[in-house]
Order: sequence, then structure tokens, then C-alpha cells
Amino acid sequence: MAEERLGILQQRRIEAAFAKGIYEEMKAEIGEEHAKAILTRAVVKLAKATAAEMAKDGPGGQPSLDHFIALQSLWTKDDALRIDPVARDATHYAFNVTRCRYAEMYKEMGIAELGAVLSCNRDGAFCEGYDPALKLERTQTIMGGATHCDFRYRVEK
Repeated sequence: MAEERLGILQQRRIEAAFAKGIYEEMKAEIGEEHAKAILTRAVVKLAKATAAEMAKDGPGGQPSLDHFIALQSLWTKDDALRIDPVARDATHYAFNVTRCRYAEMYKEMGIAELGAVLSCNRDGAFCEGYDPALKLERTQTIMGGATHCDFRYRVEK
């Protein structure tokens, strides 16, 4: 399943090249703040829709924490993320990202300021679209200048 799909890092590279052009045009016309807000809303909507489709591949066509965790291979493919597991049980999954090639890629593309818009803000939205009971708490990101990203997922009853 997840092994057959294009890795998310490669997908984000393609999307970012396209988004960069559109963003630059919007910024010139309507200003940076408004352009970034529009891009953010569009990315969040896409993340929710993508997640809802992926959830259908869960057991019995339903989302599950195990299925959600299995999807992580799409985000880590091509050594895109280095992850240190923290905890996992029936309702929790926690890990730290210690290397983020997404952040590195956006910097190389000259759009580091859009990294959080194009990638980080998808994470919570993805949870909402995948399963409204799945919640993400993250207090820091590498893209935001931290040494690591702290992902803490929980399934609410």
C-alpha cells in the first residue's frame, strides 16, 4: 500500500515548485500576508481531503491508529525524516523528528519561509481529515528553528 505511492518528500518538492510560482504572483498582487493566508487555507483543505481518502484504506474502510502509523512510511520514505520513537500504546503515538529533509528542501528551493505553510500546518489538518478523534500536540518544529519536532498524537474517546 504505502510502499507503492510516491514518497511525500518528492510530492512536496513538486508541489512546492508550483506553489512558489503562484505564491510569488499572489504576493506581488495582494501582499505577502494575504497571499500566505490564502496558501495556508488551500493547503489545509488539501490535507484534510487527502487524509479522508487515506482513511478509507484503513481496516474495514475505517481509520485506526495502527493504519495511521503505517502511513508514516510515506513521510519517511527517501530518508525524509529521522525519527526517535517516544511512546506508543492503543491510544497514543509519540515521536521526535531529529532531521527534517522537508525543511532542508524548502531552504534549498529558496522558500524556507513557506515551509511551515506547505508542510507543518498540514499535520494537524491531516488528523482532522483522517479521524476527528485523532489529535496532534506539537510544541516545536525544526522548520520553526527548534532542534527537533515533537509529535504527540492521541485518540480521544
